[in-house]
Amino acid sequence: MHLVHPLGLHWDSRRVKNDVLDATELARRLSRNDLPEAWIAPPELRELRELVRYRAKLVALRISAKAQVHAVMAKLGILPPLVDMFGPGGQKLLDEMAFEGAYAIRIASLRDLLEICGRELTMIERAVARRLRGHVGYRAVQAISGVGPVMASIFVAEIGDVSRFHSAGHLCSWAGLTPTHRESDIKVTRGHITKQGSNLVRWAAIEDVACYHGGAPIAPTYARVAARRGAMIARVAAARKLLCLAYYGLRDREIRCLAEAAA
Repeated sequence: MHLVHPLGLHWDSRRVKNDVLDATELARRLSRNDLPEAWIAPPELRELRELVRYRAKLVALRISAKAQVHAVMAKLGILPPLVDMFGPGGQKLLDEMAFEGAYAIRIASLRDLLEICGRELTMIERAVARRLRGHVGYRAVQAISGVGPVMASIFVAEIGDVSRFHSAGHLCSWAGLTPTHRESDIKVTRGHITKQGSNLVRWAAIEDVACYHGGAPIAPTYARVAARRGAMIARVAAARKLLCLAYYGLRDREIRCLAEAAA
């Protein structure tokens, strides 16, 4: 079986495109061994991806439910007295609020949904932790500041066999964290990041540097770029460096610069 990468076909400029022409062109490329094939993950990795991606869907569902609770409160002119209305104190305040009619039904339903999401997320995270219990790379990438078990599981599941990338730069390019490059004769133009590849890996890398800026090996880069280009671009630059460290952690089962700093 051959899994073809659509971007490698460069079919965007074709004026006529239909199933017959597509099949003919694919057969010709296969005959001359010119198919841009994508990597096929093994079955056990596909199962791990299923859990990791399902967890991301549950988190999105939980965020949506919380936003809907705040929307109902806004419709009734209720200002949230706490920043976190879904902790123990916030739950008590929601119990005391006088919701009526359809608003009461919706709030009760959303709170039930949040409770179910929390329970299912705990179950999924335990299942992922069991599958990665003996994974050395999974433990190695957690040495990076800001990378916990959840983010490490995303890197392991989505990246898969890291040896298929020739370098850390290739991994960053696959994750869509490298700038676009357009070149004509002696003119070279670089733009925003490509945002191709795994959205989940790109999100995890940027989220990891949001608070701690990647720790000692990455924080100076963040500060330098932030002073010159702003915080958002600096966060992307720091995320790219963090993903490079994750590459070495998955490949070498340790991150030498962090190990030397700890020693």
